Amino acid sequence: MSLGTRIYAELRGDRTIWMVVAILAIVSILAVYSSTGTLAYKHQGGNTEFYLLKQFAFVAFGLFLTYICYLLHYTQYSRVAPVLLLLSIPLLVYTLAFGIEMNDARRWIEIPVLRMTFQTSDFAKMALVIYVARAISSKQEYIKDFNSAFLPIIVPILIICGLIAPADLSSALMLFTTCLIMMFIGRVDMKYIILLFFLGVVVFAFLIIIGHLYPEIVRSDTWISRVQEFMTNSDGDFQTQQAKIAIAEGSFFGLGPGNSIQRNHLPAPFSDYIYSIICEEYGLFGGFVILLLYVLLFFRVVSIVTRSPKAFGAMLVVGLGVSIVIQALANMAVSVDLVPVTGLTLPLISMGGTSYLFSSIAFGMILSVSRYIEKTTA
Repeated sequence: MSLGTRIYAELRGDRTIWMVVAILAIVSILAVYSSTGTLAYKHQGGNTEFYLLKQFAFVAFGLFLTYICYLLHYTQYSRVAPVLLLLSIPLLVYTLAFGIEMNDARRWIEIPVLRMTFQTSDFAKMALVIYVARAISSKQEYIKDFNSAFLPIIVPILIICGLIAPADLSSALMLFTTCLIMMFIGRVDMKYIILLFFLGVVVFAFLIIIGHLYPEIVRSDTWISRVQEFMTNSDGDFQTQQAKIAIAEGSFFGLGPGNSIQRNHLPAPFSDYIYSIICEEYGLFGGFVILLLYVLLFFRVVSIVTRSPKAFGAMLVVGLGVSIVIQALANMAVSVDLVPVTGLTLPLISMGGTSYLFSSIAFGMILSVSRYIEKTTA
């Protein structure tokens, strides 16, 4: 039996999603290696292989996490959801108060032993999605009852999103939108969805007021300036201009791997603007392929949801799949100047970190559900 046949036999579940994971992993290594040249000269004395090996390690460990989460039965995630949610709240509070400040935002805490930074919002986003999936699926018969919809679902969403927003508004909005979609698909009464939206607007307004009083806590001035820059400047800010130049230089087939010029000008070509570098080196064709992979993921997620015999499995896949696709589309939209600068990374492609690892875990959970469906329908 050939190696390819053995791998195909071992990796059950939705094999299209497995293919998407594999392609994104390969693209990640190539794109990060190409986009970190300037970073290597600044911090590693020109050792460009340092970031190649580092990203390769992240990709390998991410694929390992994907495989482990794929092997676990997805109902295990429902059991730990309340614990994960309760753990995420003090982590977010601690980050706001004592987190490491980078780019005028406190999003990270340092793990003492490993001396690595950990972005707590990534953990909180996953914890909330799993918890909301559990809450909606466990209350299908009481979905129109106020006591079953408000405290178990709406309040946790407001708390987690409200704690993420001060340092990372774009992630909070993405998570809030994901939860609204989950509630709609989960057949929560529309009045409670509208109530959550209204309360979300109230919390957002409250954060803006706090930001004016305590700008060191809430970055409301940054939010407003980014929106104003997007609305008033047709050419965009410096980052957006360089990103559009990169895409234009790439034309249809690109400059070729490793030949990017704008990586020397973009502030974060290996994370926030890595899609621009891909378009510059692989052209609009390469950019379209990346977009197609995330669209393909979305349709496979829809397929899993429609075939899932259990409500929790369906809601889990909806939450995780939609959040990945929304984040990917938001990242690409920033590069082409369709939305204001967000700071969101491109899932499973941008340079490794907690965002990369939690995206890998999310893919593993989705594949776990698809594996269960394959077993039950076999």
